[in-house]
Amino acid sequence: MAHILVADDDAHIREIVSFALERAGHRVREARDGREALAAFEQEAPDLVVLDIVMPEEDGLDVCRRIREHSAVPILFLSSRDDELDRVLGLELGGDDYVTKPFSPRELVARVKAMLRRATVTTAPRAPSDLLRHGALTLDLERYRCTWSELDVVLSATEFMLLRALLTTPQRVFSRSDLVERAYGHGHHITERTIDSHIRRIRKKFAAVGADPVETVYGIGYRIREHH
Repeated sequence: MAHILVADDDAHIREIVSFALERAGHRVREARDGREALAAFEQEAPDLVVLDIVMPEEDGLDVCRRIREHSAVPILFLSSRDDELDRVLGLELGGDDYVTKPFSPRELVARVKAMLRRATVTTAPRAPSDLLRHGALTLDLERYRCTWSELDVVLSATEFMLLRALLTTPQRVFSRSDLVERAYGHGHHITERTIDSHIRRIRKKFAAVGADPVETVYGIGYRIREHH
């Protein structure tokens, strides 16, 4: 059972989402707008957040930006518009997935389950020696920690899984479809543009510590940059 925060200004949508998630065994806290969502997040530290993009008192993108200042909790966006720009913007701010309204409650529950599973995989107890290293870059799979020359780089669950995939085989060039499967699982309808958004976020976070460990192989995909 996970504790999930559902933020949407539409009471009917909140009811549908909450009912579906509670039926799947989760505990749900509802918020009617962005301000309520941030207050509830601070009070209860949920395991996952479902955010509507268009809300009063701070919209979903603002809420996501604020949460990402200090937390890597999985975030699922709800969008009332089938707008690629909104999707990419949300993911660049740190969202992990999205569902477009109208949506199937069953699909939403499946997306939530997959996101929680990814987060659990990255935080599952492992042998203390289970570290991935490449030059100054280290992923600690036991503690879900990423460092560059001992400086912490805070990644979301999806970003961690992407970097883990790249680091597992440093010499390999991964196509975007390869990375979708590694980070999201088989059969997930994530666009290549979404992967590009996540990679940009990873690079931005590493730039803050003076690094750029991911190399673009134009026309193919990405790989870990060779260290010197």
